[in-house]
Amino acid sequence: MSMSFTRRAPKRAAVALGIVAVLALAGCAPAAQGDAASDTPTAGGTLTYGRLASASDLDLHTQITANNAFAIDKIFETLVSFDENGKIIDWLAESHEISEDGLTYTFTLQPGLQYSDGSDVQAADVKFSLERNLAKEGPLMLTAPIANIATDDAARTVVITLDEPYTPFLSELTSFASGVMPADFGGKSEEDYLKAPIGTGPFAVSEWDPSGDLNYVKNEHYWQDGKPLLDGLDYVFVADDNQLLQRLNAGQIDAIEQVPAANADAVANAAATTLLKGDSWAIEQIFFNTQKPEFADRNVRRAIAQTLDLPGIAKATTFGTARPASALIPPAIEYSAADAHDATPVLANDVAAAKQELAKSGYPDGFTATMLIPSGNSARAQIAQIVQESLSEIGITVEIESIDLAAFRDRFKEFDYDFMINSGQSDAPDPNGLVTFQADPEGFSNSFWTHYTNPEVTKLMHEGRTTPDGEKREQIYLDIQEILAGDVPYIPVYYSPNLHGTTDKVHGLESLPNGSVRFQDAWVTAK
Repeated sequence: MSMSFTRRAPKRAAVALGIVAVLALAGCAPAAQGDAASDTPTAGGTLTYGRLASASDLDLHTQITANNAFAIDKIFETLVSFDENGKIIDWLAESHEISEDGLTYTFTLQPGLQYSDGSDVQAADVKFSLERNLAKEGPLMLTAPIANIATDDAARTVVITLDEPYTPFLSELTSFASGVMPADFGGKSEEDYLKAPIGTGPFAVSEWDPSGDLNYVKNEHYWQDGKPLLDGLDYVFVADDNQLLQRLNAGQIDAIEQVPAANADAVANAAATTLLKGDSWAIEQIFFNTQKPEFADRNVRRAIAQTLDLPGIAKATTFGTARPASALIPPAIEYSAADAHDATPVLANDVAAAKQELAKSGYPDGFTATMLIPSGNSARAQIAQIVQESLSEIGITVEIESIDLAAFRDRFKEFDYDFMINSGQSDAPDPNGLVTFQADPEGFSNSFWTHYTNPEVTKLMHEGRTTPDGEKREQIYLDIQEILAGDVPYIPVYYSPNLHGTTDKVHGLESLPNGSVRFQDAWVTAK
């Protein structure tokens, strides 16, 4: 027996939206950018979109970083997706049902789906794509206990059977890594296909330099009638956030992926630019490499956490645009402990307590460590300087190493760092994704490249996956956050809002909480 499924909106959504409203700057556009009442959407034109990093790889099953993820999701689409509030919605699937025992998921595809080359989408393509996701064992591999994926003769139905109930399964399916590609790469070799992949997304690749720009053209076979409005979308690579802003202000590019917090008010209030601010699943954090002896010491990590004034850091580095963090899971995701803690972290700022904690460690007289940060990010450079100054109060000397973004990613993935500033980002609306990526020692990232391991957290993490939504599941994630806050393998610093900037000729962008932007409703005014 089956039942129709409509996921309830996260019960904390109203709180999260309230936070955004409180933090909203004068002149900000809402998360979904609207056009003036007198304006009528106009088809045609190309929108140029400035980004801090180029898209280096378009393989949806091997990538995770934003530079690639938010290029891939313009090409590939998923059975289900989410809206600007994080509510799960049907997408390539016209509808879906879940059996009462939670083991069988049945998806019916939208009628007449086609890829950007005009070929038909088949249910077998979904099966191929999801099975490739499992086989690649990439960073966003499906972790649901999938027993079988079956399709019907009519080519519109996909039935996925699980070995046991898995509450976050729909959420996992919203990730770009669950996107649909043609079975057997449409008759091409895998290598050739991924050089210019076709998908069901609103845009298709026209030209691509993996170390530079990426140019898209309109998908003439897109399944949403009349969309996209744009003829083209150009991702323009600019390695420095200040240069991005300068080009936006000069009208040399139409929109930028990330507005520096220091400039958010200026972008919002300028006559020729608009700030598009959206709720976010991202957290700026300080990560410790627990393979390093100093940071393997729990007392050291706890001492550092108590040394830092997180509200002060958030205010100084984000100019009031971000909320100081008090738990791992952002308040925009269900079961966040942020409000349970009343905006106060488990280990609050207390230098005297920090000194006592350090005295209990194996390094009572302090030590020297290097903080790794990516260059071209003014906020992280400022955070590093504040950390450097703060830790000197308890005898820890911090040296700051700033390197280009690509090298930064290579270094931390090889565990070649002491501690670093990086952002945690949920790719889906369920808390399991973020917790798994940051606390699973057997997962792809080894607890976000910290190598942190806690058997109790691992046990609770597995329980959270099989427990139905409700008070019991909420308590599991509250307990996980409490343990992580006490062990401090990382310090959540603040919840980052999405800050996108546009010129006044751009309309209809939709900011999503995972940091991506939807362009199928976007249009540009000719000037």
